[in-house]
Amino acid sequence: MDGTNRKDIQKGLLVRIVQKEDQRTGDLTEGYVQDILTKSSTHPHGIKVRLETGEVGRVKEILEED
Repeated sequence: MDGTNRKDIQKGLLVRIVQKEDQRTGDLTEGYVQDILTKSSTHPHGIKVRLETGEVGRVKEILEED
């Protein structure tokens, strides 16, 4: 699932984000959502979040935990 809808994202969710400095390379960072930073209900490039590690980026994938 992609991360363009705010309603699909909640605290504690495992996601992959692209950080601003990684946008050109497309490198993804995996982690758990601490805060949702985007206020609008959708965003075409992904909802911006802060991970528990402090990294900030736009959600590209929502991962299913086993």
